[in-house]
Amino acid sequence: MHSSTDRYGPYGGPVQLFYLNKSAPRRPRVERGEGIYLWDTQGRRYIDASSGPVAVNLGHANARVIEASGRQIRKVAYASRMFFENDANAELAEIVTRLAGPGLERAFFVSGGSEATESAMKLARQYAITQGQASRWKVLSRNPSYHGGTMGAVAISGDLVSEAAFGPMTRLMPKVPAPFTYRLPVGHTPETYAEHCANALEATIVREGPETVLAFFMEPVGGLATGALVAPDRYHARVREICSRHSVLLIFDEVMSGAGRTGAFLAAQHWPEARPDIVTLAKGIGAGYTPLGAVLASRAMVDALAEAGGFMHGFTYASNPLSCAIGHAVVSETVDRGLIPNAAAMGTRLRERLEEVQKSSGVMGDIRGKGLLMAIEIVADRDSKAILPARTMAIQRIIELGMERGLLLYSRRTANGLFGEWLMVAPPLIVDAQQVDTIAALIGDTLAAFEKQLKGPVAVGTSL
Repeated sequence: MHSSTDRYGPYGGPVQLFYLNKSAPRRPRVERGEGIYLWDTQGRRYIDASSGPVAVNLGHANARVIEASGRQIRKVAYASRMFFENDANAELAEIVTRLAGPGLERAFFVSGGSEATESAMKLARQYAITQGQASRWKVLSRNPSYHGGTMGAVAISGDLVSEAAFGPMTRLMPKVPAPFTYRLPVGHTPETYAEHCANALEATIVREGPETVLAFFMEPVGGLATGALVAPDRYHARVREICSRHSVLLIFDEVMSGAGRTGAFLAAQHWPEARPDIVTLAKGIGAGYTPLGAVLASRAMVDALAEAGGFMHGFTYASNPLSCAIGHAVVSETVDRGLIPNAAAMGTRLRERLEEVQKSSGVMGDIRGKGLLMAIEIVADRDSKAILPARTMAIQRIIELGMERGLLLYSRRTANGLFGEWLMVAPPLIVDAQQVDTIAALIGDTLAAFEKQLKGPVAVGTSL
């Protein structure tokens, strides 16, 4: 790797300066990718075990996507929605809404998850106005949660660090507790705590005034803020009941969990009794080949806006032909190759292999997730579930040790460790059984090396 003081590339210009932590080493420069692997310019191979930031669902250099991209770019890469409809947009909308199922018959395509969040909130607000409910404007969400990097997304994301930096610049929305299943208040089981969290949602709606609450925004399977959290089944049904009773729109953020990653096209499909009113997608529907996100909603909702004059919202690259053609190839490949059932099967195998690793690891505290959206929580002590002190820089060091072994993992220490820290294990949906076994073995080797550096059992307050 380059030294931390080498801040310029081979051409003399600054490289990613906005993203550099002054104390962090420079990352290697990527050369190429194929399947689940990436190579750097020094010829070292890495397994992309988290699909980048849980995005590269098809792996790298997929021939079908490359061909579709070239075909569309030769035909027309961009044409504004102001002047034209385009076939690629219509075809992508058809396949995505068909896979999403009844109640989600309309799709609006944008350039990523943050834009999808903004679009969903504006759609919900404008729909409420068409229904004579202009008093509804509050969007509730969970603490912790993450719904994007824009200011509107900051307002509904439950993140104390982000709120401290950007809260004065926006209007922060009410939060309710996330239904964690690992660290629980005394006297609670996962089921009773999930019920408590659902009750807190209803209490918050009542306290804020149901006539002012527009929507509840949540991830059906957690992303970076909660580390692949899967609440007990009853939680989802209760949330749906509460939202319906108070005429609050239920919005599922499926930026990470959608597009087949959990073993269903939408994670929502695991809980049919909790059908959302709006869904946001990104990451997997573009699979890293293009910036792409989507908002899915019902025919009735979109028709109401059309009759009232249309959706007062848009982006330059919304529904552009090139991204939509790539997205259509991605989704078609996902379906035609059977990658959704593969995600379910390989997710089961991955969990089993990680459980084997856990038996000999003192720092792997929890394994959770669904399909190929998994996380392992890192702890100082498995019995107490204590979090490692911040000065150990545990997650950062584990990432570095993994890279030394040719393993790439995505990580998060939420709210400076208040809610724990974890590694996302979410390989591309094309992963096979042998590759799953290799990923688990490399994780085991990496955690063993980390524990060795800790020089024995870790106690709260100790450091490397």
